[in-house]
Amino acid sequence: MQPDLLRVAQRVEDVARVDYPFVSHLVLDLVRAGGKRLRPLVLLLAARAYEPDPEGLITAAAGVELLHTASLVHDDTVDRAALRRGKPTLNAVLSSGAVILLGDYLFAQSAILAAATNNPRVVGIFASALGDMCDGQLREMFYAHQLDQSRDDYEKRIYGKTAALFAGSAEMGALIGNAPEPHVRALRAYGSDIGMAFQIVDDVLDLREGEEQTGKPAGQDLRQGTVTLPTMLYAAQLAAESPEARRLEAIIGGDNDDEADITALIADVRTSGALDTALDVATGYAERAKVNAAIVPDPETRGMLEQLADLAWNRQT
Repeated sequence: MQPDLLRVAQRVEDVARVDYPFVSHLVLDLVRAGGKRLRPLVLLLAARAYEPDPEGLITAAAGVELLHTASLVHDDTVDRAALRRGKPTLNAVLSSGAVILLGDYLFAQSAILAAATNNPRVVGIFASALGDMCDGQLREMFYAHQLDQSRDDYEKRIYGKTAALFAGSAEMGALIGNAPEPHVRALRAYGSDIGMAFQIVDDVLDLREGEEQTGKPAGQDLRQGTVTLPTMLYAAQLAAESPEARRLEAIIGGDNDDEADITALIADVRTSGALDTALDVATGYAERAKVNAAIVPDPETRGMLEQLADLAWNRQT
């Protein structure tokens, strides 16, 4: 899939350029840093076994990747993050107002790409995914520092934050590929499942790995008061009013920012079995994604979709 992904990357660069040299350099660095390009890859693979319009496919995939990039720009501003993937964020070198406007600009460019597919249904899916992403981020913001959250609360949040765009990417690809309607529905479910697995693993990596692997210190979610599945599973093991429970509540609540306590909490989570249990949940989503991918008629494409499902949970970064 590398040739198509390179075309997508070039299309993203072409539309992400701005007329201010210093800012343009920063934005292009962000775009080129990229990541795994999983969302456009999902879109491309969802169409591969059918009869896609090649140009429309590249356009939609570029729109999806740019939408994801724009969301990261805004996320870093909301989180006041100084680093992403080990490099300074736009938020670290520009005013928050300028960063928000740049994020808006990238959102607009991504929407232009979606509209350029000339497929009203694709535009509707794109807009719905954007709405879900905003909902996920709002849930993360408004539920911050609240340890008493349900599993359903968590799943709704990560669906919006991450899985919705994976689901929309797969659905858009299947539509542009002129797949039969049952295949479109199955592929959307596939995308949703690997998106859920991907975010759960992200939450595990936040606690399991350090700055060398992820580009940020371990336990950033704890420091920001974001309750994730591993934290929920760990909290469920603790006796009420135990010293460990009180420490966890104080750190999540923002009442304790002592680095020694945070480091000790991370160590306790790592040895509690909560990370392995969370990974089992992610694996379950990935296995369900493979079941949904079974509908794809081409064995080679189906195999790649299955490999992608495995990558969603079995990764180090």
